[in-house]
Amino acid sequence: MRKVIFSILIAVMVGVLCQPARAVDPPYQNQMQQLLGIAGSLYFLQPLCGNDQNDWRQHAAELIAFDDPADDRRQRLNGAFNQGFEAYARLHQNCSDSARQTITRLLLEADRLTRDIYSRYAE
Repeated sequence: MRKVIFSILIAVMVGVLCQPARAVDPPYQNQMQQLLGIAGSLYFLQPLCGNDQNDWRQHAAELIAFDDPADDRRQRLNGAFNQGFEAYARLHQNCSDSARQTITRLLLEADRLTRDIYSRYAE
């Protein structure tokens, strides 16, 4: 019985040790993903309502480049942007009061997240 348990333990350990190492996420990873999701949402919503002064895709790309994440984190951050875009693309086909209210709410949330990340983690 011990040999069976030991064999299973060895097999599990070999499986764990043979997997590629993932980068350790910084403590602000979830907030960055939320912020990039908001950028994706704004990238869709603002032009829909006639405001294309901000290129949220470019802002997101600059933010990701500045953070200089490992590839797996970069993919998750880009994915958050795309999910934010797709979520509102499914809901809104034209500018409405709801879309304008959502833009305002998202801008306030982005401001809050940005300030929080900066105040907690900026060097």
